Amino acid sequence: MVNKILKAVFPAAGLGTRFLPATKASPKEMLPLVDKPLIQYVVEESVASGVESILIITGREKSAIENHFDISFELEGVLKERGKTDVIEQVRAIADIARISYTRQKQALGLGHAIYQAKDFAGNDPFAVLLADDIVDSEKPALQQMVEVYQRYNAPVIATMQVDGEDISRFGVIDADEVEPNVFKIRDMVEKPPFAEAPSNLAIIGRYIFTPNIFEAIENTKPGAGGEIQITDAMRLLLQKQPFYAVRLEGTRHDAGDKLGFLIATVELALKREDLGSEFREYLRSLPL
Repeated sequence: MVNKILKAVFPAAGLGTRFLPATKASPKEMLPLVDKPLIQYVVEESVASGVESILIITGREKSAIENHFDISFELEGVLKERGKTDVIEQVRAIADIARISYTRQKQALGLGHAIYQAKDFAGNDPFAVLLADDIVDSEKPALQQMVEVYQRYNAPVIATMQVDGEDISRFGVIDADEVEPNVFKIRDMVEKPPFAEAPSNLAIIGRYIFTPNIFEAIENTKPGAGGEIQITDAMRLLLQKQPFYAVRLEGTRHDAGDKLGFLIATVELALKREDLGSEFREYLRSLPL
């Protein structure tokens, strides 16, 4: 019997240098898309996909994340006095969304090192890893698409998207065989290959489902540039011992860790809002070209 994916890990200890000075004193993960922080989007995605327990890997100056998912009695008291019961329900729902715990990554030594901090949390269970930089707008939650593949093959699963042209060199890229529509069995992974050497147009993005043996692979992964432990290197080690699968996600992926991608995500998500979309669309149409 294949275990369910009930645990998820959210690495959130990065410095957010691409968004300075906004991230000098505020976590990048708390930057709002319209009126909701990045990390809330991915937490909601994981819960919608069946996750019950969440571990957020934080660092210094990240207490705002913990505060966001905690109960704010003072705020709720003020809202109650003002008769805003609908807003009280909205902010309380954030605190009740899942069982969330935190641990600190004391040094920023790469994504592999961040994920390793979840070893005790994961125990002997499979778990998901979601990066708040990647916002996936899809009818079926992105993680749910991956969970279904994991349950069919009982093996680690990573998310990919199709990237055509020179931009593929910005990503990790898979070499794989398609075993069913949008599902691939991975032969190898290459980190940021030159366009001419990319084995496919399928780029790895920030969603993973791992089995617990990923931690042994991370332990055996040598640090790369800057002393960082790359999760792609750990996955390649594990690939020598067991199958890995990839899903070409259905939906639109927004790179919210990039300034332009963040702006595009904000516009597209705002246009989908029932309370904002119509007026915002009219405003955009009124702008001079």
